[in-house]
Amino acid sequence: MTFRNFLLTACLLLLGSSVVYAETLKIGLNYPQTGRYKDQGLQQRLGAFLAVDEINRAGGVMGQPLELVIRNSRGEPDQGAQNTAELIDREGAQMVFGGVSSAVAISSGKAARDRNRLYFGTLTYSNATTGSEGHSHMFREPYNAWMTAKALSQYLNRHHADQNYFYITADYTWGWSVEESVRKFSNTEDTEQHKGVKTPFPRALITDFRVALEQAAESDAEVLMLVLFGDDMVRALNAAYEMGLTKRMQVVVPNLTLGMARQVGPTIMEGVVGAAPWVWNLPYENNYQRGKDFVEAFSSRYEMRPSASAYSIVYQYKAAVERAGTTNTRAVIRELEGHRYSFLKDEQYWRAFDHQNVQTVYVVKVKPREKIMADQFSSDYFDIIDSMPGDEAAQTREEWEARRREAGKPVSL
Repeated sequence: MTFRNFLLTACLLLLGSSVVYAETLKIGLNYPQTGRYKDQGLQQRLGAFLAVDEINRAGGVMGQPLELVIRNSRGEPDQGAQNTAELIDREGAQMVFGGVSSAVAISSGKAARDRNRLYFGTLTYSNATTGSEGHSHMFREPYNAWMTAKALSQYLNRHHADQNYFYITADYTWGWSVEESVRKFSNTEDTEQHKGVKTPFPRALITDFRVALEQAAESDAEVLMLVLFGDDMVRALNAAYEMGLTKRMQVVVPNLTLGMARQVGPTIMEGVVGAAPWVWNLPYENNYQRGKDFVEAFSSRYEMRPSASAYSIVYQYKAAVERAGTTNTRAVIRELEGHRYSFLKDEQYWRAFDHQNVQTVYVVKVKPREKIMADQFSSDYFDIIDSMPGDEAAQTREEWEARRREAGKPVSL
């Protein structure tokens, strides 16, 4: 082979390599691999990897393969912000998503904004995330505490009106938001009649929950409102069962997830009421084909039933980038704002003025053990017992602006 032919061959090989090994489009997942919310974090990771693999098999994003880069937030706000900075500055992530703790989502979102990158909240329910702490670069995929409380209270006011409540609440931004919102819409704002206690976060001990539950037992409450999440809810509910409280009180867990239900188990969970933006049996009950396809793919791959938020976010980011024709953050924000879509359930949309995802909210009740265990993966936990359309559940613009003014924030992002 002549030197000229050698160079030509080498150039062709390099050209071919650039086609085969196209530069990846990196997105960062910031989730708790450890800590109180690690089980919910695992669900995010599994859903995100499934979405990335499906998208890459279908040709990527505008022909560019997706690469998912992950970091462990440990459920700590400072760590979440540090991770977000690293994902953008060192890894080159064009978008970051994650959460579980609202405090982590809020701090991480600010780190992304400071670097002109989008941040999508996965499991972050505090009103502050898209309210008093909202900004142009934060989009929240699940509902917020206000939406949770409004839909849940519609059910509670029908079935538990004039009963006394007792609140056990995680002492941080998510817990405060949920308790305040549920009290407002369930007409239980009188704290003398409807007592409550705060438990430490993030390092509550089982003794903290037992002390709180003893106060609930000494009250005349008929509704036990556990404003707790992840492992905290699991430990508190197990203790409530041991103390006999689940037999004499209606237990309500405002934000229920399948992972939390599985951790507690079907015997103790039976009859617990809560709210959810999506549950895996919903697509089958309402014939949402794309939702059914997701459940089948996730269940086949991981031999367990899914939650949906992280999976949906990856697909919504892909769609927005392709509508914009670029990964430029400002252009993608414009494509997201006001965009309506139907994906795993009925129609949802990204509201332009606060970047809250507006969607139907579901009230669920945990089924009897035998029905739960009849599922292939022993995970048919939730009966859908009520629902509320997203526009009815969400804050109005006037209500949102009032909260922004109270916080000393501008009334536009």
